[in-house]
Amino acid sequence: MTEPTNKPSKFGDYIYILYKWKKFIIINLLIVLALSVTYALLLPLEYKATATITLPPEQQMGFGGLTNILGGKSSIASMGAKLFGGTNQSEDIILGLLNSRTSLSKIIDKFDLMGYYEISDNNMDKALKAFKKDISSDPNEYGMIDFSVVNKNPRLSAEIANYMVSLTDSMNIKLNMKAAKNNRIFIEKRYLQNVSDLKIAEDSLYKFQRKYGIVAVPEQLEVTVKAAAEVESMLMKKEMETYVVKKVYGEDSPQYQAVLDEQNLLKSKVQELKSSQNLSTLSNVLYPFKEMPDIAIQYLRAYREVELQETIMEFVLPMYEQAKVEEQKSIPTLLVIDKAIPPELKYSPKRATIVLGLFFLFSFILIPFVFWGEKVLNREKPENPLQVKESNFFAKIVKIYKMKF
Repeated sequence: MTEPTNKPSKFGDYIYILYKWKKFIIINLLIVLALSVTYALLLPLEYKATATITLPPEQQMGFGGLTNILGGKSSIASMGAKLFGGTNQSEDIILGLLNSRTSLSKIIDKFDLMGYYEISDNNMDKALKAFKKDISSDPNEYGMIDFSVVNKNPRLSAEIANYMVSLTDSMNIKLNMKAAKNNRIFIEKRYLQNVSDLKIAEDSLYKFQRKYGIVAVPEQLEVTVKAAAEVESMLMKKEMETYVVKKVYGEDSPQYQAVLDEQNLLKSKVQELKSSQNLSTLSNVLYPFKEMPDIAIQYLRAYREVELQETIMEFVLPMYEQAKVEEQKSIPTLLVIDKAIPPELKYSPKRATIVLGLFFLFSFILIPFVFWGEKVLNREKPENPLQVKESNFFAKIVKIYKMKF
């Protein structure tokens, strides 16, 4: 054991300690370096294949035709998501489909990844956990989606990535068709209800027209008012004529009686138009004034209901036709920008990183260990059995490495 010395207090003293232990440090770092290089070389190579896809413009703006008919607010939301660095609803659905258990399970079964991950008990949860570590699906800086797969076989990594794209596309098509079918069923119910309501309204208007013989209420009532005005005008003229005849020929004259009869007939006609419920002669044009309010209000209500149902039909029918088209659409919902190809450069392991990382890690471990050993060896007298063991341990190290103090 070396002579006890004072505790190092200067930077040069620390350098001197490292110099004394240089043999121990260098030998151990060389051993760590050799082991880390061996470990890095023994690690299997892994390759990363990436497929890049994007969504069609109509998919980026929402769920297609029905959204456009109803206003297209989703396009504004999509633009806002882009501005703030997020993803729009359609991209979230694509990413959700890809990372779903159904999708990942199909990929694992198709490419026999149970054997690849050496899962002997066929536990799907274990396979999913392992497989999720080797896949990634994220929007890139250009607003597209990258599907990446890491595998020891470069060809297999590309095949899995391309299959992920096709599987996600087919699942999205089925999802869209299911959503379109539900939309079509809902709109179809409203359309059929509108057809029924319109028929009822048209039948009601038809019965009203047949009952009163009216085709166009405003025009026919206008004719009635004009006819009544003409009759009253004729009555006024006839009253003046009767007065003149009475003065000229007297009340007992045949001329006066004839004119008086005509005057009385005109009076009865005016009275009939104003207060009678039915005209004395059949007419498809003239109607009693007393019945005009009831006829007008009944006609307006029946006509308004027809107009209302026709307006609803003009709105619902295009939606119904669009929903039927959307239900039958099976076109691809993803646009493939770059198909995955077998990579030629390895993705991992990062051998230089592993070697340098282990080298510096053990360097930071060895340096405190050296200072601890220097302190133990310079201790004047052990105070307990543990310190005795520490002194013996470091004394053996000095002897093994043949270090001189």
